[in-house]
Amino acid sequence: MSRKRISIFTGHFGSGKTEISINFALNLSRSGFKTAIVDFDIINPYFRATDAKKILSDNSVYLISPIYANTNVDVPALSPETNALIEKKEYNAVFDVGGDDLGAKALARYNEELLREGYEMYFVINTKRPMTDSIPKIRGMIREIENVSGLKVTRLVNNTNLLVNTTIDDVMNGHMLIKEVSDKEKIPIEFVSGFCKYISGIEKLVECEVLCLEKNIKLPWD
Repeated sequence: MSRKRISIFTGHFGSGKTEISINFALNLSRSGFKTAIVDFDIINPYFRATDAKKILSDNSVYLISPIYANTNVDVPALSPETNALIEKKEYNAVFDVGGDDLGAKALARYNEELLREGYEMYFVINTKRPMTDSIPKIRGMIREIENVSGLKVTRLVNNTNLLVNTTIDDVMNGHMLIKEVSDKEKIPIEFVSGFCKYISGIEKLVECEVLCLEKNIKLPWD
């Protein structure tokens, strides 16, 4: 996988970008990189990096959360630590960005710094979600995020799944769709991701790397 110091994960609601962001950060830390993750989802109260605080801490991943995250305050503010992290070249920084125009607007605040430092922006796609189940919808979502954030999507991620009902055929059908997007947009597919027991053997069928996910986010009712 590409290894720029700053990795930004974005995608529509339900794409799985937060679980991927956490796993990506954990893998970096376990590989010996000094790593931080920024919970940039300032609206959505569920499925956020802050929910994995303990496992991140146990694996020496520094977590930056929005101020008042996971409280009853309606709109948390972005942490001033984010600016410092972008400047700290000793850290590999992983950004988990909210899945709508608000997330992209928040990211746009750091446009100049990110362009100066360099970054990879991964667009996570689950083709089983209604907002990203066709080539026009996926391309439209990419345009929206790029236009609002002022940053370019540089990599695609195939995270096609139906939760516990996921099959290899589901993932491969999604991969073929995303490959068409990749060809049209000239954006490479960086990796396929999914929970290990549902994507076992996928590495033999795809031309890119595979990120085997651990489940780190649990909802209160899980």
